[in-house]
Amino acid sequence: HEPGRLAVMAFLSVVQEADFLFLMDQTGLTRGNLSAHMAKLAAAGYVDIEKMFVGNVPRTTYRLTDAGREAFKTYRTGLLGTLGSMGD
Repeated sequence: HEPGRLAVMAFLSVVQEADFLFLMDQTGLTRGNLSAHMAKLAAAGYVDIEKMFVGNVPRTTYRLTDAGREAFKTYRTGLLGTLGSMGD
């Protein structure tokens, strides 16, 4: 239920992969916060991290693992079900 991790998972669920700067821009997280969230998601097995150099510039990309995609789908379904049962 951590808002930063939820935002990252939501963005990654609709793309094949995303780089660090894109996720930082989309989520509004700081470098340190995003880095910490990504490390926790990777440790949980939800995100794959790939670090490379493009020319002399470091580039880090992220993608959801199958387990991460399934976990987000389950979370989203549960949340929508709960909200739907609340009525207006």
